[in-house]
Amino acid sequence: MTMRILNRYLPEDADILDLGGGAGAYTFPLAELGYKMHLADLCANLIEQAKIEAVNRYAENIFSFDIVNATDLSIYDDGQFDVVLLFGPLYHLTDESERQRCVNEINRVLKPGGLVFASFIPYLSGSIAIVDRYIGSPEQVDVENLTEVFKSGKFHNNSSKGFQEGYYPASDEIEQLFKNNRFETQGIFSIRGFGYGREDSIYGIDDPGMFEAIINLIETTSSRKEIIETCGHAMYIGVKS
Repeated sequence: MTMRILNRYLPEDADILDLGGGAGAYTFPLAELGYKMHLADLCANLIEQAKIEAVNRYAENIFSFDIVNATDLSIYDDGQFDVVLLFGPLYHLTDESERQRCVNEINRVLKPGGLVFASFIPYLSGSIAIVDRYIGSPEQVDVENLTEVFKSGKFHNNSSKGFQEGYYPASDEIEQLFKNNRFETQGIFSIRGFGYGREDSIYGIDDPGMFEAIINLIETTSSRKEIIETCGHAMYIGVKS
């Protein structure tokens, strides 16, 4: 679904910064489509994995592998990129000041009219998922941090296992964050749609016609607010104004 959204909105030719792109899950397929890619992540191990993968995959269009904090993009020039992908950092930037710095930096490194694609976990999806986390890993969740996540959208793990922090904003908050940093909204979509939690069953459908019909329905209903807020990951798309 993410690739469907990218295929719909990406320009035909672009320099793209994949910020928080891990080991290159989107960098590599987009490079193979001809986009000029720059991969950046805070984790040195993931960047090293991507470099190793680049030996075996088409990497002619990957121009850099950088260890970067999403709140400080000073290694990049003003107006360097046509597109920034932000598929991860907003899950973990729990302080408002961090989120503001991150989005302001993205605006700086984008060309005028450049696009940002930013994934986030909406408030209801993220908060309810912490209840599921307690059921599966009770050492990570207690009454205090469960209550806090429903109050503020912020989760801090009680254990060293699993992800350590999370931030779950409503879609209106994400839209305001980017508006405050000089972006105009192009769209907000649920990435997983009503397929959320049903992925294995949907991919097990043998009838190609039914499979395609369901995927198309997931896509066409993905902008409904109730689906955005309750069906896992979502994506904001904005243009630098």
